Amino acid sequence: MRLVVLDMAGTTVADGGLVERAFTAAAAELGVGPGSPEHARHLAYVRATMGESKITVFRHLFGDEDRARRANAAFEKAYGAFVGDGLLAPVPGAREAIEELTAGGRTVVLSTGFARVTQDAILAALGWLDPEPLVPLTLCPADAGGRGRPFPDMVLAAFLRTGAAQDVRQVAVVGDTSYDVLSGVRAGAGLVAGVRTGAHGDAEFRAAGATHVLGSVAELPALLDGAR
Repeated sequence: MRLVVLDMAGTTVADGGLVERAFTAAAAELGVGPGSPEHARHLAYVRATMGESKITVFRHLFGDEDRARRANAAFEKAYGAFVGDGLLAPVPGAREAIEELTAGGRTVVLSTGFARVTQDAILAALGWLDPEPLVPLTLCPADAGGRGRPFPDMVLAAFLRTGAAQDVRQVAVVGDTSYDVLSGVRAGAGLVAGVRTGAHGDAEFRAAGATHVLGSVAELPALLDGAR
């Protein structure tokens, strides 16, 4: 495995449920208040589709493009405020795992379903941009033509833009949702692993086609080195 594509929230970043809190704030701006049956239905859908591009989720929930974009903007604003308040942290061992993978000659790319502004805010809050970027490339749906997970586009964009692997079978994809797994499977990645630190569990990972299930991303270097 020469290229490793890692998800962010739930995989390398622990956000303590900030996605749901930001969604609640966004839904309220569109008149869907907490405690209402509509809010409960929407929140269930958000949970089921963790890992998918957020604008895609809002298009499904709110129908027309204008309302979806308003909801997405409100979501990104709310999530960014939570990030600014210091309400997230790296998953234990995540940074060390990335550094170990890099030291071993592998290229690591971080991907997300968030917009670029939110992704950069997360990276900055964690100190993963300064004094030097932790990874050479980070991707959001807009960087891959606008389609996020479960489409394979971000994985394939990482493959094309880094030139780190000669074959998609030399790519490992790791995430905490079935959508992460599906994107890796659809890209033809040689290793697709789900991690138990986020939204989904073993049953969802296996149903989506995961080749491995890990306790956390901290176990990935040992797996790739053949230690387990």
